[in-house]
Amino acid sequence: MNDLTKLTEEIVGYQKKHDLTDADVAFGTHLSVEKIHNIKINSYKPTADDIQRINNYMRDNK
Repeated sequence: MNDLTKLTEEIVGYQKKHDLTDADVAFGTHLSVEKIHNIKINSYKPTADDIQRINNYMRDNK
């Protein structure tokens, strides 16, 4: 499994666990809804900053 697929699975799992939409995650990470959605469908390769924002959000909002 590559890192992008792992990140996608982590985002989806986090959303399911906390009943969140892409908009909720985008708001919390200060990324666009489109960017979150495109990361999840593997049509956008997130930058290191994107990954850090997402990981920090999921870590800090368990």
